Amino acid sequence: MDLQHWLNEALANHEKWTAEYGSFTPHSSLQVDPTLFGSALAELQDRLRDNYPFFHPRYAGQMLKPPHPAAVVGYLSAMLVNPNNHALDGGPATATMEREVVADLATMFGYGEGHLGHLTSSGTIANLEALFVARSLHPDKGVAYSSEAHYTHSRMCGVLSVEAFPVAVDGRGRMDLDALEELLKTGKVGTVVVTPGTTALGAIEPVHLVLDVARRYDARVHVDGAYGGFFTLLAGTDLAPEPWQAIASCDSVVVDPHKHGLQPYGCGAVLFRDASVGRFYLHDSPYTYFTSDELHLGEISLECSRAGAAAAGLWLTLRLLPLTRDGLGEVLAAGRRAAVRWASMIRESEGLELYQEPDLDIVTYFPRTTPLSLSAVDAASHRVMQTGMNAAVDPVFLSVARASKAAFAARHPRVEADADGARVLRSVLMKPESEDYVDTLHARVSSLL
Repeated sequence: MDLQHWLNEALANHEKWTAEYGSFTPHSSLQVDPTLFGSALAELQDRLRDNYPFFHPRYAGQMLKPPHPAAVVGYLSAMLVNPNNHALDGGPATATMEREVVADLATMFGYGEGHLGHLTSSGTIANLEALFVARSLHPDKGVAYSSEAHYTHSRMCGVLSVEAFPVAVDGRGRMDLDALEELLKTGKVGTVVVTPGTTALGAIEPVHLVLDVARRYDARVHVDGAYGGFFTLLAGTDLAPEPWQAIASCDSVVVDPHKHGLQPYGCGAVLFRDASVGRFYLHDSPYTYFTSDELHLGEISLECSRAGAAAAGLWLTLRLLPLTRDGLGEVLAAGRRAAVRWASMIRESEGLELYQEPDLDIVTYFPRTTPLSLSAVDAASHRVMQTGMNAAVDPVFLSVARASKAAFAARHPRVEADADGARVLRSVLMKPESEDYVDTLHARVSSLL
């Protein structure tokens, strides 16, 4: 895709639109010296080199990759106008686009026409809004989430002054259903957070089973699909459909288009199955909501000003890569295939051992050390990561995840428990190019042992 061509088209169309309103002279206070601009821009470009190569498949560290060119062009096109999707008079075009993409997301998750939702600046804010509604419905009850859930839930419970209840996990890093039920029996929990795709291991928690348990105790269920939500598109392929199909019956769901949705930061989304929860957002503004009697997006959001450009970027992307198995789903499938294949290679490796089978596109593994102990595994994992990322030639970028002694004992009892836990290597293969690069990646990591 010729990004330069489409960026030029976006600039040309913007200039054509602005010309329709007549010419005017820009204020002198906004003028800058071209030589100074060039110097400052050169400095900026030089400083931006102090980044890891998120665009390249040799980067398999954190959940980072550049946005799709369509998202860049869509975002830039709207950014030049700079609409604010808080109110219809701040961004009528992008507000409509936001409604359309939220409807697409709702359809993907199986929500009906009675849903409510909007884009947010991040998954953290999206989860905050879901827990805000949960507190409003159950003001005297707490929130339960697995100990492997994202730390945003404990943080947001603190923000909301809601009691937080971490729940133990099973041997696959998923919420333990027996532990959950014992907690629900206390009557202290009003909402259960379930994660189909944990950020450390990519483990798919059993949404359908959690939902069954929670409903027996009249608890709400919130789905944190910030990372894994888009894998709904692959349900019924090599991913069991039940957890994903159950999302349609859950009370709320969060997903981050700035992760697997190919968008620039920040673009999150929160959706509620029942639109009546919008009453908890109710507020008034003496100067904002005046151009239309329609619902303004700011009336169903804790955030006020939000970039309309985020909606435009997502809208254009979904016009080209729709939320279907053959559209955006194929992008996710490539990363999933890469993870499954690399796991197979690691199982046959003499120097590496698979920590846990990948559910999605995150692979966790560790060096086979002598002696095979937690302290040795921890040191070796750290050394491999540091050596790889600091290599002057052919660097490779990985990350680590800390695993507890109990987690190791459940998965790898042969490893001597001489420490409280150990770091293991972790690779996120969310770029589809990883599928063609995984042999090279495996060879390079193996060479660092």
